[in-house]
Amino acid sequence: MKVRDIVNSLKLKVLAGEEGLDKEVKGVYTCDLLSWVMSHGKQNNAWITVQIHPNIIAVATLLEFSCIIIPEDIEVEDVTINKANEENIPVLQSNLNAYELCVELNKLGA
Repeated sequence: MKVRDIVNSLKLKVLAGEEGLDKEVKGVYTCDLLSWVMSHGKQNNAWITVQIHPNIIAVATLLEFSCIIIPEDIEVEDVTINKANEENIPVLQSNLNAYELCVELNKLGA
């Protein structure tokens, strides 16, 4: 499944990284502790987090995540969006909470 498929199926808002929407998604990881994510996340994961500072882009780039999904319509800092565009990391926003996103992504087979 591609990031674009998730965006369309869950009606997510694309905040940044539109050029990365054709990346493959092979799993989902949900966590807000960056050090934990760095040691447990996998390449091509979609990452759900409430973190909004630019360090999430560095982690996503390092681990080669497919995208970052921000739940509950949390506003993302401009500096984070700019960095995501530089790194072609899709940052997506949803009105669902992290649990609801996990349930919906599971239904999609992500």
